[in-house]
Amino acid sequence: MTYSIVARDKHTGEFGVAVQSHYFQVSPAVPWALAGVGAVATQSRVNVSYGPLGLELLQAGLTAQQALNALTAGDPLAEVRQCAIVDANGGVAAHTGAKCIPAAGHHVGDGFSCQANLMEKDTVWAAMAQAFTSTDAPLAERMMAALEAAEAEGGDIRGKQSAAMLVVTGSPKGRFWEDRIIDLRVEDAPEPLPELRRLLRIKRAYMALSEGDRLSESGDRAAASAKSAEAIRIAPEMVEIRFWTGLDMAVAGDMDGGCRLMAEVVREKGGRWVETLRRLAMVDRVPADVAAAIEARLVATVGST
Repeated sequence: MTYSIVARDKHTGEFGVAVQSHYFQVSPAVPWALAGVGAVATQSRVNVSYGPLGLELLQAGLTAQQALNALTAGDPLAEVRQCAIVDANGGVAAHTGAKCIPAAGHHVGDGFSCQANLMEKDTVWAAMAQAFTSTDAPLAERMMAALEAAEAEGGDIRGKQSAAMLVVTGSPKGRFWEDRIIDLRVEDAPEPLPELRRLLRIKRAYMALSEGDRLSESGDRAAASAKSAEAIRIAPEMVEIRFWTGLDMAVAGDMDGGCRLMAEVVREKGGRWVETLRRLAMVDRVPADVAAAIEARLVATVGST
């Protein structure tokens, strides 16, 4: 009772799955992906084992179609299942069992598949494909557009409840926590897709902030500053981003600019952030003299905290 998309980005090699369902906590069941290997969406009277087994079959060298054939051939309830797989070469295979609840179907395209069941209309999966292929954006944002198109077309006949998105790199580093680029979950919400899009935006902001940290450590202060500014533009409501960016600027010598950002945070959220600064100094995360200078500036700007 779900609509989803599996896809491979032909330019970056990234694999992704995005899904929405009128079902609590869809994230542990439907989306599966492994860096450098492929992605699987398993749904409709979901057989969760299709996910990990499908990835194992791809990892063993089977194509998407061969893996899907193996999964369905060994399943006595294949006629009620729906599954789609994309492999490392961009090969795609999809299955909609004859007894999936209508409206049910799938659309296979170049490096992607959109599938849905128990939809209000039988035009949902085509609308998803159109949105995905006509959106000029990174893979995650294109999948997001596909989900939104499904909902605009009528979506699940019962309504909406949960959503998830998973994106993994096409070039694994051998560290799964780095290979999972995006892993977002909306477990239960009146409007799961707007919440998923909000989380994706915040994730992009934190990705920019992390890249700024990396550039700063490498000594490229100008590029680091640009990335930090990008993070703030993407998610200006995230006080955490403004605080750490400001602190990094102040420690690096831009006391005026850094304290200006930190003062905004203190003004909005109060003295807890000044206390945070003090505690960072206690464990030498910030030099004590720098922390004292920052605190003096904050008190002068915002007042006693």
